[in-house]
Amino acid sequence: MPKFSYIVRDKSGNKKSGTEEAASQEELISSLQAKDLVVVNIFPEQEEILQSLKSPLTAKIKPKAKHSRITSADLTLFCRQISTLLGAGVTILRSLNIIAQQVNSRSLYKVIKSLEKDMESGLSFHEAMAKHPKVFSESWINLAESGEASGNLPLVLGRLAGYLEQSEVFKGKIVSAMIYPAILAFVGAAVVLFMNIKIIPAFMEIFNGFNIKLPLLTQLIFLLSNFIRKYILVMLGVMAVGFWFLRQFLSTRAGKKTFEDILYKIPLLGEFFRTLAIERFTSEMSTLVESGVPILYALEISERSVGSVVLGKIVSEIKNDVREGRNLSQSLAKSGFFDPMVVQMVAIGEEIGDLSNMFKRLSGFYQDYINTFLSRIMSMFEPVMLVVMGVVIGTMVLGMFLPIFQLTQIK
Repeated sequence: MPKFSYIVRDKSGNKKSGTEEAASQEELISSLQAKDLVVVNIFPEQEEILQSLKSPLTAKIKPKAKHSRITSADLTLFCRQISTLLGAGVTILRSLNIIAQQVNSRSLYKVIKSLEKDMESGLSFHEAMAKHPKVFSESWINLAESGEASGNLPLVLGRLAGYLEQSEVFKGKIVSAMIYPAILAFVGAAVVLFMNIKIIPAFMEIFNGFNIKLPLLTQLIFLLSNFIRKYILVMLGVMAVGFWFLRQFLSTRAGKKTFEDILYKIPLLGEFFRTLAIERFTSEMSTLVESGVPILYALEISERSVGSVVLGKIVSEIKNDVREGRNLSQSLAKSGFFDPMVVQMVAIGEEIGDLSNMFKRLSGFYQDYINTFLSRIMSMFEPVMLVVMGVVIGTMVLGMFLPIFQLTQIK
C-alpha cells in the first residue's frame, strides 16, 4: 500500500504530523477523523518530488478575477465552497488551492493564497484568518476556532455558509423592495428640476411681453425657478459638502449613536429599523450557539458585529448580567429593547436547553415580519408618491396656464 504523510491538529489545537500506509487518501482521512483529528494536509510520500515538478494543482495560478474588491457574495461563496470541500474529505490546504482557481475577486485570491502560506507554516485555519480582520469578521474566526476545537469544522462552516446565504437573500429582498420607490423619487425630482430650468423660463419670456399682472401662484413659481437656476450649482455643492460631513460624522461611534437614537424615535420607521436590528441579533446568536460557541462568547461576538451601536451597548449589558448569573431572558426583558415574544421564546429555550432553535425561530419570524412590512409599505408608497408627484407637477402646470386664462378674458 502507498504511504502518505499528513499534518493534523488535535482537539487542543496542537499540530501533529506523521506517515502512514493506506489504500487511498480518502481512507486515511476517514481514519484520522475517526480519531477526532482535524486534517490540515495530506499527501503522498513523494510530494517533495511533485512540488519540484510543480504539478498543475500545486503550481502558482493566476486568478480569473472579475473585480478587485471583496463583496459579501464573494465571502458567502467562499464559505460554502470550503465547507463543501471539507465535508467531502478534501484537506484544508487542497480546498484553498482549488477555490483560489475559481475566485472572482483579485483581493480575495491574495487572501486565500496568504491563508495557504500561513497554514503551511503551521498556523491553524482560524489563526490564519485572524490575520485578515478586514475580510473575516469575528464571527468567522470564532466559529472556525470552535469547529477546529470540536473536530466539526465542515459542519460549522456549513452553518455559517447557510447564515450568510440567508442574509444575502434577505438583503436582496430589502434592496429589491427599495428600488422602485427610489426610481419614482428620482424621476419625480428630475421632472420638477427640468421644468424649472427649461420649461418655466420659456413661459416667463412669453408673459413678459404682455402687460398683465401675474397671479400669485405664477409669481411664486417664477421666483422658485429663478432661484433654482441661479443657485443650482451652489445648492449641489452645499449638498455634496453636507453629505460628506454627514458621512464623516456617522463614521464615528458618537455619530452612529446619535443617528440611531433619532432614528429609533421616528414613528413607523424607527420600529422597522429596531426590528431589523433584532433580526440581525437573533440570526447571529442562532448560528453561534448552534455551532457550539458558549453563550457569553456568543454575546461578546454579537456585541461587536450586530451592526448597531445602541443594540451593541445593550448586548454588552446583557453579557455582564449573564456573567453575574442572571438568566439571558431576564436580561433581555430588563433592556426594554426586545419584544415580549423574544423574551418568552428565549426563556423557553433556556428551560428546555434549546436556545439555538429558539433564536432560529425568532430570526425566521422577524424576517417574515420585515418582508410583510416592506410589501405593505411599498404598496402604499407607490400611490402616495404618484399623488405627490401629480400635485407638484399639476400645481406648476396650473401656475403656467393661469395667465393664459387671464389673457383670454381680455377684450
